[in-house]
Amino acid sequence: MRRSRLSALTGVVAVIGASLLGASTATAAPAAASADSTTGFIVLAEKGASAQALADRLSAAGGTVRSVNTAIGMVSVSTTSGAFADQARAMAGVAGVAADRSIGTTGVTRAKGPDPVEKEHVFQKSRANGSADLPAPPEGHDPLDGLLWGAEMVNAFEAHMTSGVTGDKVRVGILDTGVDGKHIDLRDNFNADLSRNFTTDMPDIDGPCEEADCTDAADVDDDGHGTHVAGTIAASLNGVGLSGIAPTAEIVNIRGGQDSGYFFLAPVVDALTYAGDSGLDVVNMSFYVDPWLYNCLGGAPEDSEAAAAEQGTIIEAMTRALDYANSKGVTLVGALGNNHEDLAKPRTDYSSPDYPDGAAYPRTIDNKTCFDLPVEGPHVIGVSALGPSERKADYSNYTTDPTSGEIEVSAPGGWYRDGLGTDSYRTNGNLILSTAPLHVLQATGEVDKNGNITKAGRDAGVMKACTNGKHQQRTAECGYYQWLQGTSMAAPHASGVAALAVAAHGSGSSAATFGLVPATTRSILMGTARDHACPEGGVMDYTNVGRNAEFTATCVGTPEFNGFYGAGIVDAMGVVQ
Repeated sequence: MRRSRLSALTGVVAVIGASLLGASTATAAPAAASADSTTGFIVLAEKGASAQALADRLSAAGGTVRSVNTAIGMVSVSTTSGAFADQARAMAGVAGVAADRSIGTTGVTRAKGPDPVEKEHVFQKSRANGSADLPAPPEGHDPLDGLLWGAEMVNAFEAHMTSGVTGDKVRVGILDTGVDGKHIDLRDNFNADLSRNFTTDMPDIDGPCEEADCTDAADVDDDGHGTHVAGTIAASLNGVGLSGIAPTAEIVNIRGGQDSGYFFLAPVVDALTYAGDSGLDVVNMSFYVDPWLYNCLGGAPEDSEAAAAEQGTIIEAMTRALDYANSKGVTLVGALGNNHEDLAKPRTDYSSPDYPDGAAYPRTIDNKTCFDLPVEGPHVIGVSALGPSERKADYSNYTTDPTSGEIEVSAPGGWYRDGLGTDSYRTNGNLILSTAPLHVLQATGEVDKNGNITKAGRDAGVMKACTNGKHQQRTAECGYYQWLQGTSMAAPHASGVAALAVAAHGSGSSAATFGLVPATTRSILMGTARDHACPEGGVMDYTNVGRNAEFTATCVGTPEFNGFYGAGIVDAMGVVQ
């Protein structure tokens, strides 16, 4: 059985992190905070030490404790003192300190993307819609399901019809930018009682807060990314719109991402440990943890001591959180990344740190010591992205070292440039269609205030489905759908198939007690994946679709396991049989 790269270091990360971060002289002091500014820190307790006792000491030292995660020993704290970080590092029982997101900042709205990884691949917004004909859906499925070539590729419809397995009793966590729990295709499966939001809106990147306390409700998604992911996994089979890979699985929003698409350490870690404590079966993670694209043990050569120390803390905290969730029965699925990166030979990282704005500098990345988290963390099933032709999408990461544990499986993620020489080339139909929040589409001008799709929306392929069929009439009984592409869209296909595996082979009398050991789910998912050989000659040349020579990719491995496809394309029919 294959493991993610960092799992091989699980036993030594704590030692490395402690030696790097434990002494008060290990890192440079941060710039002094101004009298009216508040800085956030993550303080990680040594293994075995009491997080609550540490929180008490931090409070006594003048910090304001925001949260205590006793599962992994993490304390989130804010302070106006520029000397606080050094004080914390000097305390007994402290394994590391990392800068957290800024608190209480104001400024203009700034979008995060496009990120090199985990943000849907960017392409021309005004694009062709392809055929105007709506394909007939599979028998017993929803009206738009004929457009879901991704579900067809993973044999989801066939699995539903022949086995009757659709995800009953399975709970899937969406660790993302949120989920629109009121969407007509998500509300029936949305578990409002278990859903949580672990983030606080940050005006400098998210724009003005919608709520007085800057904390959105747990059924809100002001970005749209998480709602799209949720629909692919478990949109309900309700006769309207479209359905998901596991259309009767429960959707649990465990929001760890900002409105703007940033994912900071504390919310992600809190979401992961909550997933374990609340009995979730599968968690989808289509992101990387900001502000570092790669976190390096000891830092990259260009990093300061403070930056290296911060990365060591992030690695240790994420390792503990992923280990914890896995130990509690959570199958973890992650997007492999959208940087067209050979993960065995990473290029120079020009994007980190991506927060605050303008802080990035070139960093030399050593594959042996640097990790894209969470996908390269322990227990995470890494998923690459394919187009409708089953070729690796040009943007999708891959590896020329199939033994590295960086990729496990592949899945449909969409590829706008697929189908060269056919009518489908550069059309929406090559992308992944899924659920979208109405208010997000209105904010982008793709839907007007009356709920009608605008010209910009039609150009982008936005679709609308209503229970009463009166699509031009404003009604609360309508759902909206958009086309996106990326490994962010491939991972939820794999998560949906993993949910079907749990449903078919798990045990327990109710959703609260139902489950399947993650190692077994992983084994079933990889063992039943449909083998796909490397392209003839082992090389994919993307120059014929408008890419430059840097997009040439070499596939290494056998049909059973290689650097483009991992163990193969996930297969719903395989996991339910």
